[in-house]
Amino acid sequence: MRYASRHWSTALVTLLICLTPLLLPAQSLPTASGEGGYTSVGVGASLFQADYGQRDLGGLVAYADINPVWRYGFELEARTLRYRAVEDVTEASYMVGPRISLRPGRRLRPYAKFLIGDGRIVLPYHYATGSFLAYAFGSGMDLQLNDHIGIRVIDFERQMWPDFPYGQLCPYGISAGLSFRLNSVKRFPNSIR
Repeated sequence: MRYASRHWSTALVTLLICLTPLLLPAQSLPTASGEGGYTSVGVGASLFQADYGQRDLGGLVAYADINPVWRYGFELEARTLRYRAVEDVTEASYMVGPRISLRPGRRLRPYAKFLIGDGRIVLPYHYATGSFLAYAFGSGMDLQLNDHIGIRVIDFERQMWPDFPYGQLCPYGISAGLSFRLNSVKRFPNSIR
């Protein structure tokens, strides 16, 4: 009989130890705060030095920033450069890659990115077209006006097209634009009990 009661008392003590965290609520204060993850889309204008024939081309850029956490995320970018095209030389690029915000949670947000994807070029007078592997290093500055609207103050990007048949192309340029945040802001901590 003593043996059975000892098992019951051991089981009861073990149960109480396991339930103690649920019965005694305790919450430590957070050590940091942030806005949480977000997704934003934007459009803008670009001015690039095309490197093929040393041409300056203007164009449009559309981008999306997907940040699962407040500092790290991905950028998707589609750029077409068709304005000021001499001899009908145009370029386009479609890239994706990681992006890091250097001062998240503030209105002025510098960032750095590395993108990889497809670079397309139309050579003079549509003599030839090509699609090549392209990658880019970039950095810039976003200004968050409110919880939904932001301005891409400046975005500098240097692309490399290593497989271009006449030697590597290295177009570079700047962009600026306007973005809209798709999800609502979730600031952490939500509340302190």
